Amino acid sequence: MKPALGVCYYPEHWDEAVWVEDARRMAEAGLTYVRIGEFAWSRMEPSPGQFDWGWLDRAIAVLGDTGLKVVLGTPTATPPRWMLDRHPDMLAVDADGRVRKFGSRRHYCFAHQGYRAESARIVEIMAKRYGANPIVAAWQTDNEYGCHDTTYSYGASALAGFRDWLAQKYQSPDALNAAWGNVFWSMEYRDFDEVDLPNLTVTEAAPAHHLDFRRFASDQVVAFNALQVAVIRKHSKAPILHNYMGRIVEFDHWDVGADLDIATWDSYPLGFLEDRSDEGEAWKARFSQQGDPDFQAFHHDLYRAVGKGRMWIMEQQPGPVNWAPWNPAPLPGMVRTWSWEAIAHGAEVVSYFRWRQAPFAQEQMHAGLLRPDSADAPGLAEAMQVASEIAAIGDVDPVAAPVALVFDYESAWAWNIQPQGKDFDYFRLVFDMYRGLRRLGLSVDILPPNCSDLSAYKLVLAPGLMRLRDELRGAIARFDGHVMFGPRAGSKTADFAIPANLPPELPGITQRVARVESLRPGAERPLKTGAFLRWFEHLDGAGDVHLHMADGQPALVGQGKSRYLAGWPDRVALDSILRGLCAEAQIDTLEMPEGVRIRDTAQHRFMFNYNAMPVQAFGQNLPAGGVNWGPNPH
Repeated sequence: MKPALGVCYYPEHWDEAVWVEDARRMAEAGLTYVRIGEFAWSRMEPSPGQFDWGWLDRAIAVLGDTGLKVVLGTPTATPPRWMLDRHPDMLAVDADGRVRKFGSRRHYCFAHQGYRAESARIVEIMAKRYGANPIVAAWQTDNEYGCHDTTYSYGASALAGFRDWLAQKYQSPDALNAAWGNVFWSMEYRDFDEVDLPNLTVTEAAPAHHLDFRRFASDQVVAFNALQVAVIRKHSKAPILHNYMGRIVEFDHWDVGADLDIATWDSYPLGFLEDRSDEGEAWKARFSQQGDPDFQAFHHDLYRAVGKGRMWIMEQQPGPVNWAPWNPAPLPGMVRTWSWEAIAHGAEVVSYFRWRQAPFAQEQMHAGLLRPDSADAPGLAEAMQVASEIAAIGDVDPVAAPVALVFDYESAWAWNIQPQGKDFDYFRLVFDMYRGLRRLGLSVDILPPNCSDLSAYKLVLAPGLMRLRDELRGAIARFDGHVMFGPRAGSKTADFAIPANLPPELPGITQRVARVESLRPGAERPLKTGAFLRWFEHLDGAGDVHLHMADGQPALVGQGKSRYLAGWPDRVALDSILRGLCAEAQIDTLEMPEGVRIRDTAQHRFMFNYNAMPVQAFGQNLPAGGVNWGPNPH
């Protein structure tokens, strides 16, 4: 694979007189792809049925004349104001029953059939017009599904859709009542039209009610996206992609990705460190200008898998952003390092957001590759350096890692619905495991919960997996390597109930969970090495014990090559456990310096220094916030 660079551009924001110069500078900077159009519906269709395509025709032509390739976005994340006159009930409603008004973006309910039809209409017109245009090299559907808490809506459209979805799934109210356990608290329904949405209840709604609503909401995102994809495919052979976000788990990205050709995501290391990291203030201060050493890598690996091996970065942070609690500038060299880390994890394209910083509106404090006055911003020089290095490095091809990690959106929903402990978060649990593997110098792949083939790996981790899908159960039965399940794995049925024979319902695990404890901050259950925090399960029954608590209770159990970890390990315990598993699986590990990470490709070993000071590691001098690479030693 020969990687390429790109940029996000908004020609509608600028006088046409600057377009030619912008395109020339983009090409000279070594950029190849330019994403446009995703927020421009009001300029495409100023009034219902009245179109202005001239400006977009000219913008595409200007970019193409310079040799640039266009990624054309469908504009459905920002329906124009007149759309509300046609569909006043299309606005989403939050969990407190408040209508989310026009005046920003993403102001629609996925379940609203009228807006779906309007979206299909504008996409069809665009696809017919530009589908055969050779300059249009790819399509992007919508923009950042789920951003700004927009997956769930509690309005009339969602209610009608949810009732229909339930009727199709259960066929009878009696079947629904049995699945949800509605005999509890006299919640039984006589008709599907009696079922409401699981918000504004006096206390919690039934967990299975919540879970089905989340499944329904996810299906609406999938259907909304699939409709656009189907329309585009009628008129264009160009690949279709969507730009996902970091730590957004409200819909199933695997299901959305099944209809797409490429998964992309929007990488904002400094913003994400500030607004969605679980680490403490000291950690955030240490990495405030570099970003978390593992957060970006996790999402690169996740979205490469969601994209069935094809992943881009659609928006790469080039400087300070505008939306986090604090917005520092990246350490010099970090834009280059982030770009190369993405490429090392399989990114075919790294696209920077945005070309020129906007001097107006909501994102005017968000840096671009150019300043608002069109002078070079610091990120441009680093992007140009990456472009020159890409020209020299040759191919960079992903290679299967020795270790894989299963990631399941349904489990994220389940433990959000019933955390049992305030700080039990599925993403955090999986991410802790991922970080632990990376501290041992390992490359990691991420797998879906319905994965049917594990043969490429020596070790697979499945922490917190609510239930084991049949496909994965079969894959594990055929697997010669080691598997470690984590706390709460196999603890619920598909209907969100405790299994009749007690959890975990997992292959190779003979012990059963007799009771669980959630542990407040500062409370721990000591192991021989390290401790459990947040969560601990008391196990009963016969079977092999591979690790004991300090008081002799089983902590890590399992027969053969299967293991079950009965708690949430702290760093010391996790490092010890993972090191032992890797030794059993004959996986070589390294003792990584703090803040230094490795990723192997078919040709190279990349080494990244997330520290704000130079580091000596494995015979290399790594500059502050820098990246080095050499031949893959394997």
